[in-house]
Amino acid sequence: MFEIWQCQGDGCGLRFPAEVGQLLPVGETHLPFCPLCHSPLQRMQHFSPARAPATAVSVAPFPLSALLDNIRSIHNVGSMFRSADGAGLTHLYLGGITATPAHPRLAQAALGAHLTVPWSHHANGLATAVALKQQGYALWAIEAVPAAAPLFQKPLQSNQPVLLIVGNEKAGVDPGLLAECDQIFYLPMLGEKGSLNAAVAFGIAVYTLRFGSA
Repeated sequence: MFEIWQCQGDGCGLRFPAEVGQLLPVGETHLPFCPLCHSPLQRMQHFSPARAPATAVSVAPFPLSALLDNIRSIHNVGSMFRSADGAGLTHLYLGGITATPAHPRLAQAALGAHLTVPWSHHANGLATAVALKQQGYALWAIEAVPAAAPLFQKPLQSNQPVLLIVGNEKAGVDPGLLAECDQIFYLPMLGEKGSLNAAVAFGIAVYTLRFGSA
């Protein structure tokens, strides 16, 4: 349960949500104060966040896993676990320096998704990808290189399980991995920046592959 609080100060009116008991613990009678202007806050209402009902959707027929290779940011990895859970990925392979859910900050960022998505850690992402390729996986990567095709250009189909590869936030995907890939895609950019945050790009890619390829 959550509650909406609103500042009563003139000219402020800050309005924000907080978990029940977070600002006004049980038994406390003094109203909390606004973090901006320090005027008293007023509790406006209680509510439970709405959740979309479960519905049948069309998904890509091929199993989808991902290799997160040398991701520096723990928060990015946690966000990627959330996207992997939402898109129904079968496994996350954590390569190189990518943090694992053994790190408490990652578990916090993943908000429980690390408990629902199977994962394993591998010191050598390239060796892992090659081994999976030998087991019948198609290797697809997200990387803005000259040989890449736009991700949204056409429906993506595969008669094999797919391993989606994303790489380091600064260095990108390991060239050795790119050389093993069957397909490489990039996300079109209309602004001045050449790339998106790694976790954002991963989320767009897995949802496109999972739901846009059906």
